[in-house]
Amino acid sequence: MNMQRISEVVLLVAGFALGLCACHTVKVNKHKPWIETSYHGVITENMDIVQLDPPLVALDKDAPVPYAGEICAFKIHGLEAPFEAVVLNGTSGEGQLRARGLVDCELQKEYTFIIQAHDCGAGPGGTGGKKSHKAVVHIQVNDVNEFSPVFREAQYHVAVTEGKIYDNILQVEATDQDCSPQYSQICNYQITTSNTPFAIDRNGNIRNTEKLSFDKQQQYEVLVTAFDCGQKRSTESVAVHIYVKPVCKPGWQGWDKRVDYEPGTGSKQLFPKMNLETCGGLLSSVRTTVELQTSHIGKGCDRETYSEKSLQKLCGASSGSTDLLPAPSASTNWTASLVTDSERDSDLIFRFDGRQAAKIPDQVVPQNLTDQFTIATWMKHGPNPGLRAEKETLLCNSDKTEMNRHHYSLYVHNCRLVFLLRRDFIQVDTFRPAEFHWKLDQICDKEWHYYVINVEFPVVTLYVDGVTYDPYLVTDDWPIHPSQIDVQLTVGACWQGGEVMKPRFTQYFRGSLSGLTIRPGKIESQKVISCLQACKEGLDINSLESLGKGIKFHFNPAQSILVMEGKDLENMNAALRKVSYINSRQFPTPGIRRLHISTSVECFGEDTCISIPDIDAVVMVLQPSEPRITIAGVDRLTRPAADLRGPAGLNLFQDLHIISTVTKGDTASHHTVFFKVTDPVAEEIIHNLDYCDILVLGEELRPEQESLQLQRSTLLGKHLDATNSTSGMSIYGVDSMSNYEQVIRQVHYHNWHPAQTPDRKFRLTCSELNGRYTSNEFTLEVSGLESAGEHVNHMVAPSQYMQVVPHLAMVHSLYPTHVPSAATVVIVICIAALVVVVVLGIYRIHLTHQQEGRSSDTTKERELDWDDSALNITVNPMEVRGRGGLKTKPWGGE
Repeated sequence: MNMQRISEVVLLVAGFALGLCACHTVKVNKHKPWIETSYHGVITENMDIVQLDPPLVALDKDAPVPYAGEICAFKIHGLEAPFEAVVLNGTSGEGQLRARGLVDCELQKEYTFIIQAHDCGAGPGGTGGKKSHKAVVHIQVNDVNEFSPVFREAQYHVAVTEGKIYDNILQVEATDQDCSPQYSQICNYQITTSNTPFAIDRNGNIRNTEKLSFDKQQQYEVLVTAFDCGQKRSTESVAVHIYVKPVCKPGWQGWDKRVDYEPGTGSKQLFPKMNLETCGGLLSSVRTTVELQTSHIGKGCDRETYSEKSLQKLCGASSGSTDLLPAPSASTNWTASLVTDSERDSDLIFRFDGRQAAKIPDQVVPQNLTDQFTIATWMKHGPNPGLRAEKETLLCNSDKTEMNRHHYSLYVHNCRLVFLLRRDFIQVDTFRPAEFHWKLDQICDKEWHYYVINVEFPVVTLYVDGVTYDPYLVTDDWPIHPSQIDVQLTVGACWQGGEVMKPRFTQYFRGSLSGLTIRPGKIESQKVISCLQACKEGLDINSLESLGKGIKFHFNPAQSILVMEGKDLENMNAALRKVSYINSRQFPTPGIRRLHISTSVECFGEDTCISIPDIDAVVMVLQPSEPRITIAGVDRLTRPAADLRGPAGLNLFQDLHIISTVTKGDTASHHTVFFKVTDPVAEEIIHNLDYCDILVLGEELRPEQESLQLQRSTLLGKHLDATNSTSGMSIYGVDSMSNYEQVIRQVHYHNWHPAQTPDRKFRLTCSELNGRYTSNEFTLEVSGLESAGEHVNHMVAPSQYMQVVPHLAMVHSLYPTHVPSAATVVIVICIAALVVVVVLGIYRIHLTHQQEGRSSDTTKERELDWDDSALNITVNPMEVRGRGGLKTKPWGGE
């Protein structure tokens, strides 16, 4: 019991002692340490001690109580800060901030972090310790001038002209990697090469102190060093190469102002000895532009001058187009009052000065424009000279009377091209696109351009010189109300038939047009459009492979502008020598083509160093040898009347021959555009024809008894078409002379009543380039002999032949209007065959008695007739298509 009592007393005493200790601890460490709210420090790079302001000192109100009043640690928050804080004296609370490693100003100039002070707590274990509030520390790293200046370029090049004092020849520049303005800025440059006529300022600008002489010294090498603002010098000097150029005029040398081009010679070099003189300067790049100026030739350059229909056939265009501006003739008289530009080389161009316009006849106007159609034209137009810009109409379809509605039109307004298309209510009765606007520089640049409008309603696309353009503005409108009012299609103005006292033209066009066509039902392909506007002349480069990879070149679509660029001067000289002119026309338009060459160069370290003057030259296309197209054959046919009435009729030109020759001399003068021929030699050449006309001389054919016929199968596989009328037959299309021969040899003449017109005369003429070159007028006389008692047989022409047109306003039919019964035909053929045999027998006996006395005279006479026809050559380059008065109607009734 005593022992148990003693134990209880001991436990009670121990518990009381522990309670006294706990109460004592809480009472001892009752204050937090205190430090400043912010510190600013400075440390020099590559050092470890931070100089703080104010000094790092922590205070504790529990002092001088041991542990509780002492500072045991300073802790930094932010592991990325390369610093640590140490306690120098725990009793006084002094501390120090140090770098954990080397600090680099070039990597980071400033640091910011948080610091706290911790006391030692209630005892040696630091239990119950307290920490101060958080203080912000800003530290700046001081720079050390450890880097030397370094120049931006490894070396410098510059060229100067002798005899001049330059304020600034070249500027050198050095940099320093130190972080402070004091040590990173360059405060001075110095030329270390002695005895040089150059000086340099603080900004690195080099100037010459005396005039330089090319004869005395052509090149200088000057060494330059740099100093930063801490007077640290660059470890390496930079070399500045200064080239002295003689006083000269840089530019192209070795070129001729005139280059003669002989037609048919292919590609000809323009500048075979050309080189660029730079007066000793070193160039880093050269850019040269060669421009061939041909805007004064025809429609902007040398193009084919065949008729519009022939060109479309050559380019593979769809059939069915209508030429609204054809050459004036008896059947196309609506263009007779318009002004044509006769100075052009067979290009049919109409000039409008704001007073001319033409009404297209109703039978010519394409009817029923569907959702797909194409309008195409060549146009040259400039700004309206008047103060008020009015609409200028190219094509307009408006009410003929009563009202003034425009159904569709193409016009220019304020140098914008506008196409108007108003649909009828019977086609669509909703608000639909009606006006399509294009704003292009080409519309008013006074140059020729080819415009094609493809309509796939409601999408309308414009092609200008083969490039597509979408309209920038499309305006919607209501369709036109249906009415019984006739419409009038006009060219050059719009017809105002209603709402005025007197019907008249309005909104006249001012400019030039050519080849205005419209094709309903189908749009034109881009391939055909490009073919129709393609130039036949342009710039060329001989041997593209030899240019090398260092030369860049670019042609514009028309190949009239060539841009070449390269870094090596010799390669550029060689490239310019390969530039050539080419004209693929067999008979090009003679005359001048101007050349303009502009050049810009760059030198080392400069945008432009020298100025290269532009040069102007001309290509003189010489007069091509004039072809003499000769038609020869039997010029007099005398046949029995039965031959004229037979099923095949009379083959008129079975012995026809068409040849073309040129007269060339051994030498030709290259000082004029015309050849001076000496020792002329006739040489046969091969070229195409574009039409041949068979004209009936005297009274026109009588449709009820005679006609010219041609099998349709004869034209298959050829680029040819034909029209037939009572005035004769026209075969047209760009094709070879041999194909024309084959077709013309198959033309037959039928006469079912030869007794009424026993004699007929036909005149055959052929043309090349839309009448630029024409053949002789070959005349053929046909006589039919009617024997006594010969039965007159009315034969019906078979359907495979082209028939005569009874009247110009009627479409000719390829089939007969009356077909007899089969029995009648067989009987008539048998009787006709019997009569022909009897007549031929009598005729041969009659000829035998007269042949001996007249054979020699007849032979001589026919030989003379043959020779005369072969020598009867007439060439009229100014004659245009359709002047022969041949009234034609297109095959198929277009």
